[in-house]
Amino acid sequence: MEENTSFEQNLLQLEQIVKSLEKGQLGLETSIASFEKGIELYKKCRTFLDVSEKKIKVLTDELKEEDFKL
Repeated sequence: MEENTSFEQNLLQLEQIVKSLEKGQLGLETSIASFEKGIELYKKCRTFLDVSEKKIKVLTDELKEEDFKL
């Protein structure tokens, strides 16, 4: 899996994997491999969201501190 993929690219790939698994037309081995890749993509997306949430919290906390200084 490429390391420099964007959140949106990873999410799109994950959605495609879920759709293919939901169709139920893949063989067992292919399904398992797809599921593994889906788990990896989910973890990457979750990590990106967690980091983004922390950044937003830091930025909003800084804004609150500046508001009190006015």
